[in-house]
Amino acid sequence: MYSDSKDINRTTNIEIDLILEGIFNKYGYDFRNYSKAHVKRRLLNRLTTSKLNSISELQHKVLHEPGFFEIILRDLSINVTEMFRDPSFYLALRNEVIPILKTYPFFKVWHAGCSTGEEVYSFAVVLKEEGIYDRAQIYATDFNHDVLDIAKKGIFPIDRIKEYTYNYQASGGKQSFSDYYMANYDSVIYDQSLKKNLVFAEHNLVTDSVFAEVNLIICRNVLIYFNKDLQNRVIDLFHDSLINGGFLGLGSKETLQFTTKANSFEIINNEEKVYKKKIIKK
Repeated sequence: MYSDSKDINRTTNIEIDLILEGIFNKYGYDFRNYSKAHVKRRLLNRLTTSKLNSISELQHKVLHEPGFFEIILRDLSINVTEMFRDPSFYLALRNEVIPILKTYPFFKVWHAGCSTGEEVYSFAVVLKEEGIYDRAQIYATDFNHDVLDIAKKGIFPIDRIKEYTYNYQASGGKQSFSDYYMANYDSVIYDQSLKKNLVFAEHNLVTDSVFAEVNLIICRNVLIYFNKDLQNRVIDLFHDSLINGGFLGLGSKETLQFTTKANSFEIINNEEKVYKKKIIKK
């Protein structure tokens, strides 16, 4: 018998596999193909804050206490976001995607993994400034109902407005960012007109099928938390959800290179990871 660091690590990995299997079988949420490093980091952090001794103890609470599972669900969710995150991405959309969307009398946009909605409202602002918001139907989805509730309200902390204003200006904003929100004590409420064509809905990229046939999918900094097999599955889902000639915007650290659908897209902006689905000629 020995219990060196390698053995402890191996045991922890086995426990993590078991808790993910348990979550899937009991609650239907599938984290089994998420990046092991991401899942392990989140679970070990929860282990510490909950003052538990092992992942097995954590599993017992998850399976027997639905309220505790909701905490774990929030832990494993990917909720890193901000208004006009990576401004150069939105500038690329203004310059290279918006002109194409302007040629359609009506178009659909899917924000997959929208988290608390900051990037959804950001693109709504872009569409409004480019004069085509009224032609758009924007779907914003996430598997976490708690973050969707926050997104639907469109109320965010005021302490990040300075950062958001800088992002907006760097993204090619054409007005004053303050035109799009109203300050209320320690929060800001986004202009209600930005919600007019927004539909927030639960959708799980891991387990659900095609959401809608759309002209543009924005899913940024989500795939990096998935393993290779799951990345391929989600890219297949995006490909099937896009019209011919539709656009896909990914995060700066993500790429279609080496995926099963790499040859089904052409690169529109390699630096900003904007792609166009190749038109299939019948």
